[in-house]
Amino acid sequence: MFYDLPEYATNLGWEFYGPLIFIAVLVVLAVPIWVSIGLGTVVMLIWSGALPLSLLGDSLFEGIDAFALIAVPLFILTGDVLVRTGLSARLLDIADAITGGVRSGFGSATVLGCGFFSCISGSDAAGAAAVGRMTIGRLIDEGYPPARACALVASGACTGILIPPSIAYIIIGLVLGVSASTLFVAAVVPGVLVLVSIMLTNAILNRIHGYESSDRRFDWRKLGRALVDGRYALMVPVIILGGIYTGIFTPTEAAAVAVISSLIIGLTQGTLDISDLPDILQSSAKVNGIIVPIIAVSLPFAQTLGALDVAEGFVGVINGITDEPWLIILMMIGMLIVAGCIMEATPNIVILSPLLFPLAQSIGMHEVHFCIMMVTALGVGFITPPLGLNLFVVSGLTGTSVLSIASRALPYVFAMLTVVLLLAFVPQLSLWAVQ
Repeated sequence: MFYDLPEYATNLGWEFYGPLIFIAVLVVLAVPIWVSIGLGTVVMLIWSGALPLSLLGDSLFEGIDAFALIAVPLFILTGDVLVRTGLSARLLDIADAITGGVRSGFGSATVLGCGFFSCISGSDAAGAAAVGRMTIGRLIDEGYPPARACALVASGACTGILIPPSIAYIIIGLVLGVSASTLFVAAVVPGVLVLVSIMLTNAILNRIHGYESSDRRFDWRKLGRALVDGRYALMVPVIILGGIYTGIFTPTEAAAVAVISSLIIGLTQGTLDISDLPDILQSSAKVNGIIVPIIAVSLPFAQTLGALDVAEGFVGVINGITDEPWLIILMMIGMLIVAGCIMEATPNIVILSPLLFPLAQSIGMHEVHFCIMMVTALGVGFITPPLGLNLFVVSGLTGTSVLSIASRALPYVFAMLTVVLLLAFVPQLSLWAVQ
């Protein structure tokens, strides 16, 4: 035990549990997440009287009136521009050339391509859609069953919220008051570990089932050609990450520079036309229109939970069960995995991070370590039913059953869980560049 754990009394009643059940029922009935949380917040405020209902409007506006959040639509827009200009295909060619000497070469290239795309868009769904369109057909041609090919793309795209720059780290940094730039630095090693774990899992599955029968070899000339052809595509992640890590840009400024850079590259290379911009902006606005309302309604909900002292009550409940730090960490991971299965990462971060962070502090966990562990654990939820977003994205691309894809994704789920446990109990993997 790090030090004596505080004891809290919990006096939560139906003013808390009633609205919570109401939200759960709405979600089960397929009511949009932001509507469910918003209505639940109104019910909780009326029932508990914790805060004046008149403050809800101000809270909704103030919740999204943050400079850091400007990075969210800009990173989404950058990803859309790269897809439209074909630069994302160049990144995949580079990944394919790098993994040319591996037996599961194109499968590994697919995962690495997801990682490259994650360095630009910060979004899982965008990566799954962009990389899936380019790779699933070829994976099937290489010998992968359709469901296995979809599962591989969905799993590789989980790195979208794990490899910087990540929208999830921007949001959790905003909620907990942690620098997004610091989280981006800390997330490099964990993000790479998840990427490697998925690639290794696919290589093992390939050895067992023999999906890819190609005997191609690594070719330095092919890699050279790919790097030359993809030099402009590589410039974008270099600008984003290089600017952030050197302190030249904030994440928001880096996102703005990335948008301008990708637009200039597309226009000068002739792969993008001014007439394409309305469609690109519309596509990005649709994705952003899903994320921002969730953030807007989740913050008042989190404030209401704070007014009800739910975090203190929650710590008291857990302390009543155990005071062993390792067991508390396992319980937090379990909660995050379950939450990730039933709700998207954004509302989970906004609602659960203020709830779990005091518990993490009570066992001496560093704030950056907690953020990395939480986001990585929630990342598993993108390939777990019933609400695994990446599963639905690749299912929509191919028409393959979501449950069929989910069953083939189980080995990748276990690989990611292994990394989550490693990150949870080896803090140095997250704090190597912070302390």
